[in-house]
Amino acid sequence: MDYTEALTRYTANFIDELAKSGITDVVISPGSRSTPLALVVTEHPNLKEWILVDERSAAFFALGMAKQTGRPVAMVCTSGTATANYFPAIIEAYYSRVPLVVLTADRPHELRDTGAPQAIEQVKMYGEYVKWFHEMAIPEATTEMINYVRNKATRAVYMSKEGNAGPVHLNFPFREPLTPDFSLKNIWEPLDYKEERPISLTYDGSKQLNAYQLQLLIKKLENRRRGLIVCGPQTDENLAEAVTELASEWGIPILADPLSQVRAGSHQLDQVIEGYDAILRNKKVRDHLKPDFILRFGAMPVSKPYLFFVKENQETLHFVVENHIGYRDPTGNITEYIFADPVNLCEDLLAVTEFEDQFDSEWLKTWKDMNKIAKRHLLVQSVDEVTEGGAVRTMFDVTPESSYVYAANSMPIRDVDTFFMTTNKKVTILANRGANGIDGLLSSGIGAAASSNPVTIIAGDLSFYHDMNGLLAAKKFNLNVTILLINNNGGGIFSFLPQSNDKKHFEALFGTPIDIDFRYATFMYGGKYARARTEGELRELLQTSYQQEGLHVIEIKTDRSENVDWHRQKWNAIEQEILERWS
Repeated sequence: MDYTEALTRYTANFIDELAKSGITDVVISPGSRSTPLALVVTEHPNLKEWILVDERSAAFFALGMAKQTGRPVAMVCTSGTATANYFPAIIEAYYSRVPLVVLTADRPHELRDTGAPQAIEQVKMYGEYVKWFHEMAIPEATTEMINYVRNKATRAVYMSKEGNAGPVHLNFPFREPLTPDFSLKNIWEPLDYKEERPISLTYDGSKQLNAYQLQLLIKKLENRRRGLIVCGPQTDENLAEAVTELASEWGIPILADPLSQVRAGSHQLDQVIEGYDAILRNKKVRDHLKPDFILRFGAMPVSKPYLFFVKENQETLHFVVENHIGYRDPTGNITEYIFADPVNLCEDLLAVTEFEDQFDSEWLKTWKDMNKIAKRHLLVQSVDEVTEGGAVRTMFDVTPESSYVYAANSMPIRDVDTFFMTTNKKVTILANRGANGIDGLLSSGIGAAASSNPVTIIAGDLSFYHDMNGLLAAKKFNLNVTILLINNNGGGIFSFLPQSNDKKHFEALFGTPIDIDFRYATFMYGGKYARARTEGELRELLQTSYQQEGLHVIEIKTDRSENVDWHRQKWNAIEQEILERWS
């Protein structure tokens, strides 16, 4: 058997096993050394390839797709710095627990460390940011080596999903010639093909507390009358029903982060507190709302006032529920971890607890009343020029059923936290909150749109600028995406921070105005552009974009200083009314 046949069968069996293990989508950035992987993927009958030339954008596109579907997505690139351009998305995937199977092509061992072109050190190049790394063997097509590549493929897919999901990395050294021979027969099958060949499967069970552990937990909660359930960023679509049923039975409030997927849906919503970020901004209010225990599901919420609230209550009994071992609690408090499936835990607690009249009914009423005050102030519409918060609120009013919203970090995700209220509509909120960077936003959001669900991306001007290359995917694949571009000509979040007091250096180092007319970038990628000046105009433009195909960019322009004043006026009014009633 010559090398080309060995290369073909080796690569084809690996790719076929990826498909058999559940991979359906592969994002490819073209290059020479990755030719075997790229061509075999495109020839496989059960895989859909997404070809994007910019590796950095392609990696975030894959991340957004995997985040939206909850399934692993594979990525293919050539050797050299192409692999390094994957790094930001891999870091985000690692921290946000998104399954990716990263396939990098490489020079063979004899060309490494010799000055050969596009030969860099790729072995374990992503360090601790991948769950598993494997340096693949040079292609051979013996029975043993075909079994080897199939085992590595199925292991890669499993490892990306196992426990806390995340990226895995396989590095493929390829010698020339690089072009597979598709005239060969039965390239998708092992050499000793048998029709009844077993498919590699892995069986994973869910974690559950035993009876003793449940009773121990319940014993700790006895006689604690002011409890809080907190739902942070998480992706389990079954949690909302289970956790709201538990809260209803216990009669305690749920503080629900917008990324918890608890604020929207057909489940019970009457005990969900959306306005806690505004409520907890005052120290006196936080002191009044001192809890006896906190039961948190998911990651730490976005809200900074909530972080202050937890830090100020170090003596409060604090539980964090995680599916698998992982520690996400930046408060520094003594925290008790419950490693169990969160839905199972809610159901088990409902089945074994009888806290009749234990929880303080006035506690829940106080949270609800404060939430009503916050919402009344936050939902006041502007008749003048649209504000940043008003734009986010308006967008949620008209976002279609069963749609996705991908929010940028910094100000947009905080405005989503503040202005996204409970709704019976099915709306899923996504964001790259693993490393919390602003890079890769457009690519991630457009990757989420690959499933054909309506997607709205909320972008600041800096996050839009950072990832303009990502717009190519919308044009290339004719995806339906609406981008709400909030342009305050710089980094709006810094205007809320102490750095804003440094008038000498603030604009250059923190404000960072870029003075770009984004119409031309939109037109360059075949999109439609419009600017909204009022909430009414924005509403109409958004509704029109959801009824049409393709890329739509709807821009609002705001002033950073005015935006700070507008937000603080809202918060101060809420604070004043709450203090007048509960002081």
